[in-house]
Amino acid sequence: MDIWQYIAEEQIPLPNLYFSHRRLCVQRNGIWLAHSHFLPLKPNEAPIEKTVRFRTIGDMTSTGATESEAATLEDIIREIATSRQTERGGRADDKRSETSMEDRKKEGYF
Repeated sequence: MDIWQYIAEEQIPLPNLYFSHRRLCVQRNGIWLAHSHFLPLKPNEAPIEKTVRFRTIGDMTSTGATESEAATLEDIIREIATSRQTERGGRADDKRSETSMEDRKKEGYF
């Protein structure tokens, strides 16, 4: 929350992915992922157009979208203030194991 409030106060420009927009998504393991050629569809999957935003930006095959109408920084701040999901809560790779982030650090991912 502090970071988002700082961004608003300093009027720091952000990429549009942080703001809500219509996008084709695929639900996989309870997470909405952006539909793309990098994410081959499984037999039971079909892209669905949703209004989403990305709370974090990373690898599009593992960064989940959040259903959201937050189109402004003020909207995002209000949404975060009432959310029960952490900022990384939509990351598919974090669902693999409790130590997935630490495992990637050891592998030199960061």
